[in-house]
This record gives sequence, structure tokens and C-alpha cells, in this order.
Amino acid sequence: MRVARGESHRFETRINNTTGLAEREGFEPSIRFCRILTFQASAFDHSATAPHTGKKRALSCRRAACKRLRIAPRIMPRHDAGMAALFLPLVIALAQAAAAQAAGRAAPDPQSPSEIVAAASAADWVSVAPEDLMVMDLADSAGGARRRVVIQLMPAPFARPWVANVRRLAAAHWWDGTSVNRVQDNYVAQWGDASERKPLPSGLSTATEADYTMPLAALPAAERTPGPADVYAPATLFYRGWPIGAEQADAGAAWPVHCYGMVGVGRDVSPNTGTGAELYAVIGHAPRHLDRNIALVGRVIEGIEHLSSLPRGTVGLGFYEKPQQRVPITRIRLAQELPAAERPAFAYLSTRSDSWTRYAAARANRRDAFFIRPAGAADICNLPVPIRATR
Repeated sequence: MRVARGESHRFETRINNTTGLAEREGFEPSIRFCRILTFQASAFDHSATAPHTGKKRALSCRRAACKRLRIAPRIMPRHDAGMAALFLPLVIALAQAAAAQAAGRAAPDPQSPSEIVAAASAADWVSVAPEDLMVMDLADSAGGARRRVVIQLMPAPFARPWVANVRRLAAAHWWDGTSVNRVQDNYVAQWGDASERKPLPSGLSTATEADYTMPLAALPAAERTPGPADVYAPATLFYRGWPIGAEQADAGAAWPVHCYGMVGVGRDVSPNTGTGAELYAVIGHAPRHLDRNIALVGRVIEGIEHLSSLPRGTVGLGFYEKPQQRVPITRIRLAQELPAAERPAFAYLSTRSDSWTRYAAARANRRDAFFIRPAGAADICNLPVPIRATR
């Protein structure tokens, strides 16, 4: 392609005749954005991609683009049409990017939280052990669709008595033939023996209310990541990928918090603490007032839609009025008990990784194209730890 001598001269004149306005605007053209526009602009007709902000302002921006990227305005000698052909498309593209930024209408978008997660390296992910996964199969939907819910169990030292009971109940196949019998809107879906007559397996532990919390010192410092400010807890942190509240940032008691998808233990009035035979999953706004009042034993990491989309119960607290309304549970198993071909596999994004730091910052300060005003903050339940299936 050859560039006419007159066209090259006219472009140089446009650049050189516009100097001060772009400097007064104070913008900084983005190299990444300019590269993108390089593929959109043609050598001579750039009206389709340049913002319509007025001729003088747009031309001033082109001047600033050259200055920012250390490109001399007279990059194409008048006598050298070949050099003009080589550089003119790039200069035009850079000028367009600068003009768009100066107008405040097309600034380059930083990565969104999901993009950061997608780009995280394999080393940033932590595998969940099969013995820490519990699989609940509900009866197929009316349309014949399979309904499987996968729960990750809470890591030690939290909720040890209840988690031990849950493991024992699953190993005994105790939940087979029970049901989801309570679905309260914007709150919880609960399952267990609706008749309350099914004998429990022997050897279950008895927990006390003191077991709702653990000393923060029991959590290895290397496994903790500071969390955001909170209205329910004086301090927050993430421990092995789990959201935790605490009395202080470095001392006192610590406890898991009720975020969406968390799984807790149903109980009667105090001092009853529940056995783990009655479980619920949070399917609404985080009920943080339950923190330290009920034991949390896990979180749903796949299939929450099979609980949150169930019809709501119509009697007190969302219980189903009629037995036929209950959703049968076909079986509940620890993943390690399933055949290898059926065994799910998951990994969570390490909350000690650089990818997590960037992800959390992006969640608190959304700057991708849709957002007008970044919130500048995110509560601990608005920082869900990314979890992905690895099989």
C-alpha cells in the first residue's frame, strides 16, 4: 500500500497544529487499548471508530497520543511514502484511543473478577479432598432432570463435633429416604427426617455452645488472609478459603459466618445444639444474625439451584404442609464412597494467592464497562471464594 504525499503532509499538519488542549485534559492514552484499535482503524478512514467529540478536541488527543508513547509527530517524512504506509495506521489508531479516553467514554477496561479468576494459574488453586465432599441426590425433577447437590465440609478446627456426626450419618446412609421438608423464602432450605422418629446411628458426638467458636490462635497464621470491615464482627478473615468472623484481627474467638450457600445444623432452643441430622442451606440474603448461634458445617459448591428453586413452604417457618410436597432425598454419600466414575472433584482459589488479592480488589472496586461508580468496598459475603470443578 502506498500513501499519497499530500495525505501524509495533511496528517502531520493536523498533529502539529493541536498541542495544548490534550495536555490540559490530563489524560493518559492506554497502549493496550490502542493496540485493540489498531485492528479496527483503516489507513485513511477512521471516522467509524473515532468518538464524535468535536474536531478540535479529537485532534488534540491525537497529538497527546504521540507525546505519551514517545512517537515524534513527524514520524513520516514527506518524501518517504513507504514509511508513511508503514506507520500511519498505527499512529491513527493510537490517536483514536487517546481521543476516546480524553472524552471519558472509552477508557480501557481492567479485568473483571471473573476474568481474573479465569486467568489464575494452576498453582493458585487448592484441590478439595474427596473425604471433604458430600453428595446429596434428590429425586429427579418432574421433567426427569437429575438433581445433585455437592457440599464441601468445614475444615478443622471449626465445628468438629458436628462435622464428625455428619460424616457418621452419611456413612450410615441415614439420610436415604428422608426429604427436604422446609423451604423458607429468602432464608433456608432444610432437610432431614420430617417424622423425627428415625433412630440415629450410635456414637454421635454431643457438642456444646462453646463449640460455635474457636480461638483464633488455633488457626495457623500462614493460612489466614485478612478480610474486609464488617458490621457483625469486629474483624474478618479467610481461612483456607472460608469466610470467618473474629473478635480481633490477631486474638480472641473466631467463627464461620453465614453467607449464601453455607450449610448449618438445625437445632431446638438453647442449650440444644443439634446433632447434624437436620441440616439447612442458606438460599437468601446472608442471615449473619445466626453467627455463633448455630453451627456451620459446610457450604454448597454445586447444585444450589436445586434447593433455591424449590416451591416455598406455606406453613410456619416455610415447612411443607403436606407430605407429598416434600422433596425426597435418594441418597447422601461422602464422595470417597462413590465409584471413581461418579466422584466429583473440585478446587478453590487459594485466599493466600496473588490472584485472590486481585479478585477481592476487583469485587470491591468494579471498574469494568458496566459500572459507573465503584462501590469502594465489599462485605465478606460479597467476596465468594471461587470454586471450580476439575473433572
